[in-house]
Amino acid sequence: MKKPTKIIIIIIAIIAVIAVIAGVIAINSKPKTNLQTINSAEDLSALIEKIYEGQTIEMPMLMTQTIDISDNDAVKSITGLENANNIEYIVASEPMMTSQAYSLVLVKVKNGVDANTVAKTMNENIDSRKWICVSAEKVYTTSSGDVVCLVMSSEEIAKPIYEKFKTLAGNIGEEYEKTEQEIELPPEMY
Repeated sequence: MKKPTKIIIIIIAIIAVIAVIAGVIAINSKPKTNLQTINSAEDLSALIEKIYEGQTIEMPMLMTQTIDISDNDAVKSITGLENANNIEYIVASEPMMTSQAYSLVLVKVKNGVDANTVAKTMNENIDSRKWICVSAEKVYTTSSGDVVCLVMSSEEIAKPIYEKFKTLAGNIGEEYEKTEQEIELPPEMY
């Protein structure tokens, strides 16, 4: 074999080894999570039940439901996202009837979608005043693996729910928090 041919073969072998090592690192660098694999909306509903286990805060009667991801209006109202193009499942837990602002939303993103980016977008765009008479004081959002969690309500209610998700998840992505700004009423309304 000629010397230039040997050099080319060695270079190709080195590149192949580097590619394999980079692939192993990339696979192992994905955020780890303690959450069970989510393969359905039912799995998200079961996770909501785990989040509620042991909670001592007083909550209104809640209804957990799967959101139709083909309904862009429902997706926008529940998540703040314009559509569900990057979403596999959405499950929301909200009061059936109450004047208390509360929403717990779990979203499973599609493979290859950055859940942290989705969490940030949800936090920035969710309407914390979506209820007619009340608004959520706090919005907390984060991700773990391919699951995004958004909780909004008063701080006394939202914070323990959010903390329980983080405890169950183990490792989480970036955390996003938003505080509702009080609306200035005109003097004649006082």
